[in-house]
Amino acid sequence: MVSGPGLLLVWLYGVMVVGALSRSVYQIATEFDRAPLAYSLSAAAALVYAFITYSLVRGGETARRAALVCCGAELAGVLSVGTWTLVRPEAFPDATVWSDFGMGYLFIPVILPVTGMLWLRRARG
Repeated sequence: MVSGPGLLLVWLYGVMVVGALSRSVYQIATEFDRAPLAYSLSAAAALVYAFITYSLVRGGETARRAALVCCGAELAGVLSVGTWTLVRPEAFPDATVWSDFGMGYLFIPVILPVTGMLWLRRARG
């Protein structure tokens, strides 16, 4: 799963882990009371990205299936939070990784799980 496009997915998910985790840790540590929901959702996104990265690197059929399910959950999260931030922006005094479908991250959060699911279906052992 880590050859060709799979290697690019691992790299992109790794970058997203670092971005989402560092952002959420800093925001939770310094200004959690300002937007606890947003910062907690960013931390949850970081955990999802870390699990998918680990699963892709680990390889094997069980890891592939787990990553596939997690990519589906990630996509559901991005679509839910993205819609929520557009419909009820007052609920988010600060952005999350998945706000506005990942616009602050060049829409990578909405593109990555779709790409991941396509790759994981293709990489079926």
